[in-house]
Amino acid sequence: MLQIFQLYVFILAGFVGFVVIQRVPPLLHTPLMSATNAISGISLVGAIVAAGGQYGQVSTILGFIAVVCAATNVVAGFLITDRMLAMFKPQKAANAKEHAEMKGAAK
Repeated sequence: MLQIFQLYVFILAGFVGFVVIQRVPPLLHTPLMSATNAISGISLVGAIVAAGGQYGQVSTILGFIAVVCAATNVVAGFLITDRMLAMFKPQKAANAKEHAEMKGAAK
């Protein structure tokens, strides 16, 4: 009975998360990604604790898999957030800097 309840909570949480993320306006995606990265960092710490604790071989293996997944999520989240923030930088300033660097290299 407990397993059915846990499965129900998991499916409900997945559905609610999908609906909430789907309704976020595009301007709020970058701050939302930053908050998600912070949560992923917390789950990474929990995965390290699970992998490093001497709870048994299965726990260590699952903890290692969780560390790899959480670390990948954190790194990818920061890369995507950086890319999204780069979209909002003014292009004129970036082009002027490149032009000045090219002039300096040509002399």
